[in-house]
Amino acid sequence: MSEEVEQSAETSIDPEKAGKPEKPSSVQEEVDKPVEPEPQSEAPTIVKSDKTDPVIEEKTPEKVVYITFDDGPSKWTDQFLDVLQEHGVKATFFMQGSNLKNENLQKSVRRTVQEGHYIGGHSMTHNFKTLYTDKQFVPEMIETLDLIHEITGSTPHLVRPPYGSAPGLKNEEIRVQLVNAHIKVWDWTIDSQDWELAGNPSQIVRNIKQGTTSDREIVLMHEKPQTLEALPSILKFFKEQGYEFAVYEEEHHFTLNFQNDARL
Repeated sequence: MSEEVEQSAETSIDPEKAGKPEKPSSVQEEVDKPVEPEPQSEAPTIVKSDKTDPVIEEKTPEKVVYITFDDGPSKWTDQFLDVLQEHGVKATFFMQGSNLKNENLQKSVRRTVQEGHYIGGHSMTHNFKTLYTDKQFVPEMIETLDLIHEITGSTPHLVRPPYGSAPGLKNEEIRVQLVNAHIKVWDWTIDSQDWELAGNPSQIVRNIKQGTTSDREIVLMHEKPQTLEALPSILKFFKEQGYEFAVYEEEHHFTLNFQNDARL
């Protein structure tokens, strides 16, 4: 994807739920012998425990990172999944329709969903003129999302615009079409620039480290061999920095687009 030009932005993220409350303690009295019935005129004895149930508070992580990959599925998808599984990380994938049509890759697509990752759309053609100048963005995204549904049974509504929503989605007409189609849009806060760093995984890691400035980050990467090589170091870096890894959840969608359009 050497012809892509990606952009970065900052945003806010609703973190995932984390932590489990302790089970409340209980008071149990043992009765060693039968108790004679008391006269009806006497009031029953009420035994009160001096213990109360603990207050259950929902813990939220202070630092969260969303790992995302564009342009799949690919011949490296299974290897990406292996690394993510080894590190116990869930990721968000944005897959391209022309690749989804490849039946040899569809097993990897199904595995992606089965292992708890999210798959969103990344258009059919990835062609700037077709998507934006000719205004085929929404029809292509609908076709891509339908393909994901046919292959995996999932029903995603999230897409990532090729080359980013700026300048891609500056056209208000396209954005209105997205709203009417109930499609959401995600860009990113950190651009790894991995697509132009073939054979240089260490620079990918440096780019991500330098771009990490917020407690909530969305990292743009692609299904490239250099990214696969860099991935373990990237995951290690975020863990060492105290980040928790999150996967996109439709029920907790938040605005993340360069057009700052809250409808998306």
